[in-house]
Amino acid sequence: MSTILIVFSILAAVTLASAFMTIFTKNPIHSAIYLVICFFSIAGHYLLFNAQFLAMVHIIVYSGAIMILMLFTLMLMNLNKEDEVHKPRITRLGAVISFCLIISILIAIFVQTKPIVGPYDTTGEDYQSIKVLGKVLLDEENGFMIPFEFASVLLLVAMIGTVLLSKKEKSSK
Repeated sequence: MSTILIVFSILAAVTLASAFMTIFTKNPIHSAIYLVICFFSIAGHYLLFNAQFLAMVHIIVYSGAIMILMLFTLMLMNLNKEDEVHKPRITRLGAVISFCLIISILIAIFVQTKPIVGPYDTTGEDYQSIKVLGKVLLDEENGFMIPFEFASVLLLVAMIGTVLLSKKEKSSK
């Protein structure tokens, strides 16, 4: 077996294990730590694709900024077992049914898609260059400036909503 295949197998196992542990861990702080491990292993996959810039940006953005925001959010919410509201069984059943429907739809889409076969148009440009990658992503005509701005507004609104939800109500006496 080649070295790349062994490294890929190890990274895939770490990614899947940490993703499952993120979901199934009851402690939210441990879940966030497992998510960081998952992010780092995904960055390892980028390195296997010879996309060093994407790997570093992934580590900086996701493992750094997003996870810090999530940890601050978890700390602000102060999740305790005593304060946790128990969900009714019908809500849990609805969540399981929704999950199964979404998974079945995704599997059906995956099975019915055909692989892209044929000659590829190449421009010969090196997309590992930060200058070229920036031009492609942030070009005014067909770039992704608007989705980047929407994502930043979405993150800001989510953070404000979390702070408002975690705010303690004053008890009137």
